[in-house]
Amino acid sequence: MELREFLEHLNSGTPVIGGSDTHVYMHTVSQEALKITTEINTGYHEPSELRALFSKLIGKEVDESFGLFPPFYTDCGKNITIGKGVFINMGCKFQDQGGIFIGNGVLIGHNVVLATLNHAMSPNQRSTMIPKPIHIGENVWIGSNSTILPGVTIGDGAIVAAGAVVTKDVPENTIVGGVPAKVMRYIKEDFSMESLNMSQECEV
Repeated sequence: MELREFLEHLNSGTPVIGGSDTHVYMHTVSQEALKITTEINTGYHEPSELRALFSKLIGKEVDESFGLFPPFYTDCGKNITIGKGVFINMGCKFQDQGGIFIGNGVLIGHNVVLATLNHAMSPNQRSTMIPKPIHIGENVWIGSNSTILPGVTIGDGAIVAAGAVVTKDVPENTIVGGVPAKVMRYIKEDFSMESLNMSQECEV
């Protein structure tokens, strides 16, 4: 199996059967990701060096506006797509086999988890994995310690409050929070001190 075929399988949403060729290849990709993330997370790197390492990790060049504060963790890496002006803070974990698509201007806080795989419900098939993508729109702010689950789309301009567990799609220009996350309020275009106070509850 080659990487292109592997990604086509995952992006089609076809389950990955435990012990299958796709599953075996997944572990091969994981080893490369572990090697590169270890390099990212060891010692100090200039921003340009981090961009080069992250580009190597995901298999495509990130824009010069991309920012990352290590450590960063992933067990795949090759199914991440990053827009311009994206910032990822320390301790984030991306399980990207199902696909993670991040739009322009996205801010991701400390210790955020993006998970794109579920296991089969049946105990006899528990090793089977079901990939579903995460789509994050433009100018989204994801607060610290949030978890985004498989198949979720976050609309443009939305805010995910700190500690939220997002199980369903998030409408654009809304603030969601809680476990499971629910819409807390809608975001107005005009800036106000009220919105500044609200932002303190989200905390990147």
